[in-house]
Amino acid sequence: MLRLIVRRLLFIVPTLLLVSIVIFLLVEVVPGDPGRVKLGPYASAEQVAQVDHQLGFDRPLAQRYVRWLGSFLTLHWGDSWNLGVPVFSLTMQRLWSSAQLAALALVIIIPLSILLGVVAALRRDGIADRIITVTSLSLTVIPEFVSGVVLIVLFAVTIKIFPVSAVAPAGSGPFTRIYHLILPAIPLMFVELGYIARMARAGMIEALDTAYVRTATLKGLPRRRIVVTHALRNALAPTVAVIGTQIGWLVGGLVVVETLFNYPGIGKLMADSATLKDVPVLEATVLVVAAIYMLSNLAADVIVALLNPRVRFGR
Repeated sequence: MLRLIVRRLLFIVPTLLLVSIVIFLLVEVVPGDPGRVKLGPYASAEQVAQVDHQLGFDRPLAQRYVRWLGSFLTLHWGDSWNLGVPVFSLTMQRLWSSAQLAALALVIIIPLSILLGVVAALRRDGIADRIITVTSLSLTVIPEFVSGVVLIVLFAVTIKIFPVSAVAPAGSGPFTRIYHLILPAIPLMFVELGYIARMARAGMIEALDTAYVRTATLKGLPRRRIVVTHALRNALAPTVAVIGTQIGWLVGGLVVVETLFNYPGIGKLMADSATLKDVPVLEATVLVVAAIYMLSNLAADVIVALLNPRVRFGR
C-alpha cells in the first residue's frame, strides 16, 4: 500500500508541475496590460509602466514563472488585483464554501447512485433496470444551467419550497445552511447520478457472474448475504475509481452552479477572476482545482486497493 501511494505521489508531482506551466502560459497570453487592468483605463502610461515593473511583468517569462511557482509553494500568493485581499486566504475561504456544497451533493449522490445501480443489476433487463437506466441517462445529458434555472423557477419562485439564495443568513445553524444548499446541489446530483449508477450496475453484474458468487449460491447462502458480503465489495472497486474522477469534475461543475445561484465558492471566484482578469487569483484557483482533482484520484486509488487485494498486492 505504501509503495502504491508513493508511486502515485511521484506521478502527481511532475503532472502538477506541467499543469502549472500550462496555467501560467495561458494566463500570460490573455490580452490586456496587467498594469492597466489593475489601475483602470484612466491611469497614465507612466503609472502603468511603474505597476508592471513592480509586478515583475517586465522580466523574462521564465524568470516570472520561477518566481510565481516559488511564491505559490511558500503560500505567498500575493493580493487580488480587484479585491485587494490576500489570495491565499480568499481562495481557502471560497474553497471551504465549495467543499460544503460538494460534500452535500456527494453525501446524497454516492449512496443513492450505488443503490440504484445495485437494484438495476439485480433486476437486469427488467422493468426496474430499464427505468433506472433511462432516467439516469436522461438526467446526465441535462446541462447544469438548464436544470438549475428550472429548479429555481419551479421550487424557489413558483412553489417556494426552497430559498432562491444559496447563502444562509449570518449566524444560521447547520440545518439552515444545509437547507439553503439543497437546491444548488440537485443540478450537480443529476449529472453525477447517471455516471456512478451505470458504473455500479456494470460492476455488480460482473461480480454476480463470477465463480465465487456461483459457489456461494450453490452452498445455499441467502441472496442478501451473497450480494452484500461477496458481490458488493468487488463491484464497488471500479465504482470508487469513477467517483474519484467525478469529484474532480464536480469542482469544475461548481463554476456553473455557483455562478447561477450566486454562491461564493471557488468556482464563482474562478469565473469572476477570469472575467476581471485578476491574474493572481485566476492562477491560484486553477492550480488548486488541479491539485484537488489529482488528490481525489489518489484517494480513489487507495480505496480501490483496500477493497481489492489484487490491486494492493499486484505488481
